[in-house]
Amino acid sequence: MIQTFSHTDLNNLDNRFRSTLINSISGFKSLQLVGTLSPDDRSNLAVFNSIFHLGANPPLIGMVVRPDGNEHSTLKNIISQKFYTLNNVRESFYKDAHQTSARYAEGDSEFKNCNFTEQYISDFSAPFVGESNIKIGLELKQIIPVELNNTNIIIGEIKLIQFEDGILSDDGFINLNQAGSVTVAGLDSYYTTAPLSRLAYAKPGKEPMIINNQNI
Repeated sequence: MIQTFSHTDLNNLDNRFRSTLINSISGFKSLQLVGTLSPDDRSNLAVFNSIFHLGANPPLIGMVVRPDGNEHSTLKNIISQKFYTLNNVRESFYKDAHQTSARYAEGDSEFKNCNFTEQYISDFSAPFVGESNIKIGLELKQIIPVELNNTNIIIGEIKLIQFEDGILSDDGFINLNQAGSVTVAGLDSYYTTAPLSRLAYAKPGKEPMIINNQNI
């Protein structure tokens, strides 16, 4: 049986049901722990699944911040300090990562409450997650308000990256499967990854060609 929801149907759904449906229907998302520091040096950690690649030159990553929830401290810290980190979530600690979405009191660090190690790399001012093996340090470049639903798109430029040996391929590809990165659908359904293949650059009239399967 096929189910169809019209615009009217969607508007009439229970709020929680509609939120779960719309959050999950677009598919798997990038899952990251966002580390920030407040003006008085209090660390904050929050799990985000609304992160996307924006460009490679300059290297930009976007992130959507919702108007409600624990993202308020993250947004305030990014605006005030300008620097923040993205840290991959691994299977060994995905439950602790999920716990960072709990409504802890402002200033009560999720690093401590959720069993994460606060790590600083070189002179980068924002905290990284010691347990992550892919770490990205960013500087705030632009905030775009979205009036349609009162969200903000945060655009950051990559200033530092760090990852374990064995994750980087010869052509620059980061092997997320080798890193053990976890992905998410919706707000609370976590998945490990199972690679299919990497495909060569697509050209008209040329059949898709598998490349470097050992590097996925």
